[in-house]
Amino acid sequence: MSKKILIVDDHAIIRMGLKLMLEGTDLEIVAEATNAAEALAAVEKSVPDVVLMDIRMEGGDGLNALGRLKLDHPDLPIVLFSAYDNPTYIARAVALGASGYILKSATRERLIESLNTAVAGESAWTREELRRVTGALATPRLSQDIEVPLTQRESEVLRQMALGLTNKEIAKMLGISYETVKEHVQHILRKIGVSDRTQAAVWAVRKNLV
Repeated sequence: MSKKILIVDDHAIIRMGLKLMLEGTDLEIVAEATNAAEALAAVEKSVPDVVLMDIRMEGGDGLNALGRLKLDHPDLPIVLFSAYDNPTYIARAVALGASGYILKSATRERLIESLNTAVAGESAWTREELRRVTGALATPRLSQDIEVPLTQRESEVLRQMALGLTNKEIAKMLGISYETVKEHVQHILRKIGVSDRTQAAVWAVRKNLV
């Protein structure tokens, strides 16, 4: 029996490429979506065995969609599929319950193996991926329900950090200078009590800021 896959990616060429890569396997693409809203509807309609979802998409963040899907379908395996080897993305994906994280540069064998592993209900995370974020996920301060007095601007900057944006991208998004963003980031890390952006991203996820 074939394993049903929902593909969520806003680039047609990626979706076409995935179809070619999965030809001759027992992994069948039964539905496609181009954004988070379509993905939520497609899960209800097609009832896939696994979802393979991009992160940066027009019309919605794949990580936010992951969180929403996991609320309604906690047992549905969802594998993130991204061009970005971004530790912040990886930390958020782990914290939100993704079954794995595959780079778009990965081999066909790695993709197929990860999807089969996820369908089987097992973790498709590699040891290296988990090692990179273990410290962030295990930081004691992050698990405590502590109210941190962030200013409105700091909260905006933290939200963009947790979405994986660089300081330069945040500056452009918020219409402020690069140096101002750097100052906000330093204040945020100090207030939260963490040492890097990945830990800050996990904290933001657990506080439902993203």
